[in-house]
Amino acid sequence: MARYNFSCDYLEGAHPKIVQRMAEENALQEPGYGTDSVSESAREKIRGAVGIPDAEVYFLVGGTQANAVVIDGFLRRYEGVVAAGTGHIAVHEAGAIEYCGHKVLTIPGCRDKMSAEQLEEFMAAFLADESRDHMVQPGMVYISLPTEFGSLYSAGELAALHEACLRHHLPLYVDGARLAYALAAPENDITLPVLAANCEAFYIGGTKCGAWLGEAVVFPKRGTIPHFFTLVKEHGALLAKGRLAGIQFDTLFTDNLYEEIGKNAIRAAQEIRKVLRACGYRFFSENPTNQIFIILPDEQYRAISGEAVLGFWEKADETHTVARIATSWATTAEQTEYLCRVLKEHAE
Repeated sequence: MARYNFSCDYLEGAHPKIVQRMAEENALQEPGYGTDSVSESAREKIRGAVGIPDAEVYFLVGGTQANAVVIDGFLRRYEGVVAAGTGHIAVHEAGAIEYCGHKVLTIPGCRDKMSAEQLEEFMAAFLADESRDHMVQPGMVYISLPTEFGSLYSAGELAALHEACLRHHLPLYVDGARLAYALAAPENDITLPVLAANCEAFYIGGTKCGAWLGEAVVFPKRGTIPHFFTLVKEHGALLAKGRLAGIQFDTLFTDNLYEEIGKNAIRAAQEIRKVLRACGYRFFSENPTNQIFIILPDEQYRAISGEAVLGFWEKADETHTVARIATSWATTAEQTEYLCRVLKEHAE
């Protein structure tokens, strides 16, 4: 039997309802670049879900493109974006932000969630530096929900961070590549309306959350970035056949499908965590979402990987590896049970 793969959460194609609908509407003739009727329907459903009737919604082809375009749109040429040291734009986007001419300014010691206190300390140090006019200026703040390590912000933490951003005139932008899995976690208390009320822009992830491709960028306040559509085009992030994204998000936001499919990933991850704890595995970080990070002796890592594909995250030391287990909307009970059996068999 082929090894089941738990290395990431975008291995499968799209949710069956999306596949069916794309097949049914394949022959329809619609205008391009997201001006079609289905894309507009998707926008209206997203506006309803976030509770802002006049919010701006744009469909981009992927997460890196969304981050690059939004950040470039917010910043002046001499400004950079403030992020955690482990923020996706800082470590896993191949310098896409720097390629656009903007430095990622990481907060010392901030390795997961960014707190309001950490941002205040960072800004206080910057403002106290007499050479600050010779430096890249902080122009906005980037976080992700969930974080790169699968952690959640509470509604209170997000509100406090946003208030700190406002005090320093820094737009807050939230990367929601895995947002469905945050919304589905029982520990989560941030809803889409709460998120929209506490940032200047965010995106709703599709690629990792049931769609073939695509992310929905949301600006709660209209006109936040003037001519954003043109900026998307300039960055090569605009789909000519925009309805490909429109159909997918219209489906994901029908009958609460987006949040419902996230629950499957959470259930599977919870079952795997129970086995890991019972068998004495060592966690690299704790979180309640769909990503699990464990520290394995290299020999054990190789043995497990021979039967189930885990994701390499980083080396913990010379003889240990941090491995990632990621579940998704498509993870089956059979796959989950298989991995649990493999983990039990190779427990030390």
